[in-house]
Amino acid sequence: MAEQQRIHPVDVEAPLPSAPPAPPSLAALEKSDSTGERPTIPVAPSRPPKKRRSFCRCCCRCLCCTLLAIVLLVAATAGVLYVVFDPKIPKYSVDRIRVSGFSFRKDMTVDATFDVTVNARNPNKEIGIYYRDGSDLSAWYAGERLCTGSFPAFYQGHRNTTVLHVLLTGETRMGSELLAELQQQQQQTGMIPLTVGGDVPVSVRVGKMKLWKMTFQIRCNLVVNSLITSDDISVRSNSCQFKLKR
Repeated sequence: MAEQQRIHPVDVEAPLPSAPPAPPSLAALEKSDSTGERPTIPVAPSRPPKKRRSFCRCCCRCLCCTLLAIVLLVAATAGVLYVVFDPKIPKYSVDRIRVSGFSFRKDMTVDATFDVTVNARNPNKEIGIYYRDGSDLSAWYAGERLCTGSFPAFYQGHRNTTVLHVLLTGETRMGSELLAELQQQQQQTGMIPLTVGGDVPVSVRVGKMKLWKMTFQIRCNLVVNSLITSDDISVRSNSCQFKLKR
């Protein structure tokens, strides 16, 4: 005989199992919807902004103060050196020009050889001058370079006057008008303007300290009575200028 199905009685009045409680945040939101009030949600505190502008300003101020201190220190040092050593400008003059050769060719080329006597005077009592190799001296007439040479390399001590002999040689081609003017001045007036000068690299010694290399620029405006090969050439006018070349 088949087994009869068992029927378990069910209590219809028993309460149904309760659902799990809602999260507090959800419950709060439902409550706020019913009451019309919004719950207070805590906000994490924000980080204070970085003070980049203040830092940049501080750096700029420090840099400006440092540069100003360096400038003041250099100026003070230069002032002390100027007072202690009392620097003076060297003096130069062309005392004599001996024309060893000066001739004209048919192609209007001029050959010139000058032996120039230069008087160099260092008036400083604490500053010496090293004249270095690589100088470039020239003799000019009316903007035309006649001949070139170089200043000898030597050391000039304190309050020293040195007489130097500079040999200038070369050739140049002149225009017919300029050549005729030179020949006329040489034969008739006896007043021939010349310019002798150039760049001379030197090093200055202050006390026992040898300073950096610099360049003297020397320019002497002369008037001579003749350019004929002779020992009787006289310098009628002599004016020399000196400056530091940049």
